[in-house]
Amino acid sequence: MEEKITYFETAGLENTGETLRLAAERAKARGIKKIVIASTTGETARLAAERFAGSGIKMVVVPHQYGFIGRQRFPAALVSELEQKGHRVHFGTMLFHTDGLYGTTTPTIMAILLRTICQGMKVAVEIILMATDGGCIAAGEKVIAVTGTGRGADTALVATAAGSTKLHELHITEIICKPLETKSWPAGERPPLRPEPES
Repeated sequence: MEEKITYFETAGLENTGETLRLAAERAKARGIKKIVIASTTGETARLAAERFAGSGIKMVVVPHQYGFIGRQRFPAALVSELEQKGHRVHFGTMLFHTDGLYGTTTPTIMAILLRTICQGMKVAVEIILMATDGGCIAAGEKVIAVTGTGRGADTALVATAAGSTKLHELHITEIICKPLETKSWPAGERPPLRPEPES
């Protein structure tokens, strides 16, 4: 089997449109009906809803959990809007940010390891686990995850979903696109906060 992977020369927001296009194209080719998408402020979710309209694709949107970095940045009105269109919005525990709860650095180590591929790979694995734990997708279901570095989307992949208690059953089967560069930071530190989009 031969398939194309798109590599973006830089990471971030400017790749959002192409990432969504590539994800929709691969979903159609593979008969995938669910896309799990990370969206902090709702802007990527809004663009994705427009892009996937009429395609039969249903989204599971995963914002930051409540209390992660202060106030919730995902608009409540957008939750209702997306749900009315048949999508789901899941506010779950961000599994790679639980060091303080469990007293172990394993989640951080996993996050750093996945970031060696790219930040989006870390987020993709995390949101698939979260969405499966929350009953938004089924274990064993083939899905596409769309994530990014900072704002927007620059990473997409095909995966067989699993929940956090059966991590060994989660499989990344195809990388659709990703940035060439990777970004990470030492254990115990957080990345700089993304600027708020102008309204």
